Amino acid sequence: MRDARLVALIAVLAAAPFLLVGLGAAPFDDPGEGMHAEIARELAAGGDPLALSLNGVRYVDKPPLLYALMAAAFAVGGQREATARAVPALAALAAIGATAWLGARWLGPRGGLLAGGALLTCAGFFAYGRYVRPDALFVAALAWGFALALAGVTEGRRGLAAAGLVCFGLAALAKDPLGALVPPLTLAVALALGGRLRPLGRWLPPAGVAAAALLAFGWWIAVEARTPGFAWYTVVDNHVLNVARARQFPDEDVPLSAVEFLVIAVLGAAPWVLPATVAVARLVRDRAWRRPDETGWVALALWAAGVLGVTALSGFRLPHYGLPAYPAIALLAARGWRDAGGRGLAIAHAAGLGTIAVACAVAWSGDGQAFARHVMDATDVATRKAGATGHGGALPPWESLRGLLGATAVVGAAGAAALAVAAARRSAVAASLATLATMLAVMPAVAAGLGLVAEHRAVRGLAQELARRVAPGDLLAHEGPLENSGALEWYSGLRPLIVDGRRSVLAFGSMLDGAGDLFWDPERLRAAWTGERRIWLVSTREPGRSVAASLPGAALVLDAGGRRLYVNR
Repeated sequence: MRDARLVALIAVLAAAPFLLVGLGAAPFDDPGEGMHAEIARELAAGGDPLALSLNGVRYVDKPPLLYALMAAAFAVGGQREATARAVPALAALAAIGATAWLGARWLGPRGGLLAGGALLTCAGFFAYGRYVRPDALFVAALAWGFALALAGVTEGRRGLAAAGLVCFGLAALAKDPLGALVPPLTLAVALALGGRLRPLGRWLPPAGVAAAALLAFGWWIAVEARTPGFAWYTVVDNHVLNVARARQFPDEDVPLSAVEFLVIAVLGAAPWVLPATVAVARLVRDRAWRRPDETGWVALALWAAGVLGVTALSGFRLPHYGLPAYPAIALLAARGWRDAGGRGLAIAHAAGLGTIAVACAVAWSGDGQAFARHVMDATDVATRKAGATGHGGALPPWESLRGLLGATAVVGAAGAAALAVAAARRSAVAASLATLATMLAVMPAVAAGLGLVAEHRAVRGLAQELARRVAPGDLLAHEGPLENSGALEWYSGLRPLIVDGRRSVLAFGSMLDGAGDLFWDPERLRAAWTGERRIWLVSTREPGRSVAASLPGAALVLDAGGRRLYVNR
């Protein structure tokens, strides 16, 4: 439909300034972004997607799509922060386009624009759309997979269904093979509930299945052939044993509780979960799974509820694990606004935004300790890990974050007032637009918060100091998992030894041939510390927990970004 394509284009163009402006304003966040940027830089230098590396050590935790796209972007735009972040930002725009496109086909132009705007203004999605990680790319592939597959099934177009399967294959190549398996399974359940599972070729065209399988599993098979044991590490250790909390190659990530995860996932999609919940409730009340024309909506409801519910029941949960549900939530929210009328939802949204405004105002009036403890510790993987493992995590000064909370409180209060007026007028259109406008006004504060956090815990300043001071023949060592300072080599041009850093995403790679000399235990560092060579040590650990406390004559050179730089002479 031409109208659907136009709606998708408008949604993307409207979202672009929010996602693209200011991408290079802050250094890479570490831990978080720097590791992925450095992997892409090493891929650009080496050119082998079957041998991804970080610090020259094989990296096998994620497949190569993000890194290949960033390496290609570096060739065009240079090796800069803005170039690296442009890849997830463009992926986020693609997800918005897919959501608006499907929404326009099912709900009309207004519904499509609202669905695309809802996805953009899910704070969790927006944040990861400006952040160097595979998640935005994963969500984009899933969003287009569902959009094309569901349109193909509901409209009887096998070509669209096949294209959707190909997108699911790309999702596996972006992050996880489950991205190619679970979405078609969700669609199968929705079709089976309506008695429309057969013929299979109607929604599983053989050409689409073959292309999806090649994309989803070809890289994994090729890497296993080159690196025996990789498949066991990926399937068993990184999935089965990870959920059971019994990994043989664990990293330092600290999982959320089920309640914490659900709260973060819901708040990350606020306030759009309200109308989405209304839409799902109506589907259940009407037993919509019995109606062929509702199959697509049932599939979206199953997907959103399944992502959140299954993750909550699993043994390992991180804040971004709810992101794949957000395009479905945005579409269900647009339907909820269409079907439920204006007054009830407007009142609920006014109450929700008012609650957010009050919470931000209370945090603004405090000293920041409660905000760091309850908000940052739950929503930010690095802050949580720092508190649990003794890493010296760095957060911005409270006054800089405080201003953003104050601005959000004002915007939320204004939005609540506008929604109260819309409720009085019983206007669903005015209420949905007021909600969208309010959330759009909040997004710059989210972007500013990301930049502030990155500025204050980036490794850039310390790495640039090393680049100025380290002389030929000096040794550079990094204490702890290297992903905690992933951009160290990016900014310094120096490749460190890794001391006591096998509990890491490089744990499997550290066991491969050729990696052993890069990984030192503390005893080896102590023995070398008093030798002839000058040794520099970067540590993210607090002084009392750092090996530096046992190194004779260790001089503290710099303390910045939650890291300390020591030298032996």
